[in-house]
Amino acid sequence: MDVAELTQRYACGERDFTGVNLAGADLSNLNLSGANFAEAFLASVNLSRTVLNGANLYGACLYGSDLTYAKLEKVNLVSADLTKATLMGAQLVRAKLRGARLSGAILKGVNLRQADLSHVNLCGANLSGINLRGANLTEANLNWANLEGARLSGADLSGTSLNSITLSHAYMNGVDLSDADLEGVNFSGAKLSGANFKRANLAVANLSHTYLRVATLSHANLRAANLSYASLLKADLREANLSKGDLMAANLCDADLRSANLNGAKLYEANLTDANLQNAYLWAAKLDRANCQGTNLEGAKLQGASVTEANLQAALYDRDTRFPSGLEVNATYTEACLVYA
Repeated sequence: MDVAELTQRYACGERDFTGVNLAGADLSNLNLSGANFAEAFLASVNLSRTVLNGANLYGACLYGSDLTYAKLEKVNLVSADLTKATLMGAQLVRAKLRGARLSGAILKGVNLRQADLSHVNLCGANLSGINLRGANLTEANLNWANLEGARLSGADLSGTSLNSITLSHAYMNGVDLSDADLEGVNFSGAKLSGANFKRANLAVANLSHTYLRVATLSHANLRAANLSYASLLKADLREANLSKGDLMAANLCDADLRSANLNGAKLYEANLTDANLQNAYLWAAKLDRANCQGTNLEGAKLQGASVTEANLQAALYDRDTRFPSGLEVNATYTEACLVYA
C-alpha cells in the first residue's frame, strides 16, 4: 500500500489498516484520527504534524519515525516500538504507552498529561520540560533520565526507578515519593510543596532552593543533604535524619523537627521561628546567626553546638534541654516560667 491508496481508502471511511507496511512513507500533515494501525510497520515514517487522535498503534513499529508536533491524544501505543523516534512537541494527552519501547527517543517538550507510561523504559532519556502531570509512571524505569523543568504534579511514581535522575526545577507539588530511594538526586529549585517523602532515602541529595512547604519528610534519611535556602515552612520532619546536612538560610518556620537528628548540621542564618525541636539532637550543629525566636527546644541536645549571634528570644526549654557550655540563655524555662532577657 502507498500513501495515495491509504488516503483514498481513509477518505472513503475505511479505518482498519492492521499490519500495513508503510516504511519510509511521508504521512505528514494528514488527518488519520481513529485509524487502526495495530502491528503496522511504520519505521522511518514522516508523521510530523499528523493528526492521529484516538488511533490504535498497538504493537506498531515506529522505529526512527518523525512524530514532531503530531497530535496523538488518547492514542493506543501499548507495546509499540518508538526506539529513536522524534516526538518533540507531540501531544500525547491520555495516551496509552504501557510497555512501549522509547530508547533513544527525543521527547523534549512532549505533552504526556494523564498518559499511561507504566512499565516504560525511559532510562537515560532527555525529558526536560516534559508535561507528565497526572501521568501513570508506576514501575517505569527513569534511571539517569533528565527531567529538568518537567511537570510531574499529580503523577503516580509508585515503584518507579529513579536512580541518578535529574529533577532540578521540576514541578512536583503533592507527589508521593514515600519510601523511594532518591540518594544523590538533584532536586535543586524544584517545586515540592505538599510532597510526601516519608521514610524516603534522600542522603546527599541536592534540595537547595527547593519549595517544600507543608511537605512530609518524617523518618526520611537526609544525611548530608543540601537544603540550603530551601523553604520548609510547616514541613513535617519528625525523626528525620538531617545529620551533617546543609540547611544554611533555610526557612524552617513552624516546621516540626521533633526527635530529628541534626548532629553536625549547618543551620547558619536558618529561620527556625516557632519551629518544634523537642528532643531533637543538635550536637555540634552550627546555629550561628540562626533565628530561633519562639523555637521549642524542650529536651533538645545542643552540646558542642555553635550559636554565635543566634536569636533565642522567647525560645522554650526545660530541665532536659542541654545547651552548649557557657551559653547565656535568652529563652523561657517552661517549667519555672523564668524568662532570661
